[in-house]
Amino acid sequence: MTTTPPSQITGYAAAWTIVFVWSFWLIVSKVAGDSGLTIFDLAALRYGLASVVALPLCLYFKPWRGLSLIQIAIISFILGPLYILCVFAGFLFAPAAHGGIFMNGVLPLVGIVLGVSLFRTAPTTRQMLGAVLVLISAIVLAWDGTSTQNAQAWIGDLLFVVGAVFFSFYVILSERWKLGAMQIIFCGTIVNAAVYLPVWAVFLPSGFADVPMGPLLLQAVYQGFVPNLMGLLFIAHASRTIGTANTSSILAAVPGVGGILGAVILGESLNVVSICALVLLTVGLLVSVRRRQRPPV
Repeated sequence: MTTTPPSQITGYAAAWTIVFVWSFWLIVSKVAGDSGLTIFDLAALRYGLASVVALPLCLYFKPWRGLSLIQIAIISFILGPLYILCVFAGFLFAPAAHGGIFMNGVLPLVGIVLGVSLFRTAPTTRQMLGAVLVLISAIVLAWDGTSTQNAQAWIGDLLFVVGAVFFSFYVILSERWKLGAMQIIFCGTIVNAAVYLPVWAVFLPSGFADVPMGPLLLQAVYQGFVPNLMGLLFIAHASRTIGTANTSSILAAVPGVGGILGAVILGESLNVVSICALVLLTVGLLVSVRRRQRPPV
């Protein structure tokens, strides 16, 4: 007898909510460069504003009690400035749609590679087939975008892939270590704010003084609260309840939604080749998603 536990239902709901939230985040991050903010400013908003909300909660729940120093260091590094600065830098070179393609679109493939190489986790035939379809579509989309829009887009694409590797490690470890919501927030927000904000304030270039209030508020809300609070909480819940493979596959739907939003809102190219590649990517995602039979041990 097979039934779907309520926790799995909420896990799928959390993953699909993030698909739409992150699709808009791609657009907001792409237009950040036009506001006058530097990528270092965006990282400061990400860690600084989220920590204002997170600090009282962490002081109350004391989530560090359930973590070793090594675990705190690893999770904080994975979700730290190196990861997010690579992502923000990618938007300086590549279209917004490429952020979804090369961060979220390749997650199933990256997850398979890391699972096999680090944890000896054998992928299923469906996962392999889906990952291959996703990879083919990503290559086609990258080639089409580079050849028709921006010869430097490949630089952004590589930076996005680096971000995908970081995030895949986070998804895998959050499931294997069964990290709680407050533990994720503590490592991803509080620790990184304590490390990064002093360095940014003293050494890194900033454009805060010249940014109009409207664009600043948009970036503050979306960079400061959406990814580090809502995003981390929802992804942690999804990875624990429906598994790493399903979570990664669902999140990889972001490229299709992001491509459409990029075309509609930013006027980015979405020609016949791009549309066909996005359809192939969607098929690959549907093939990759599998029903989770039992929780990991």
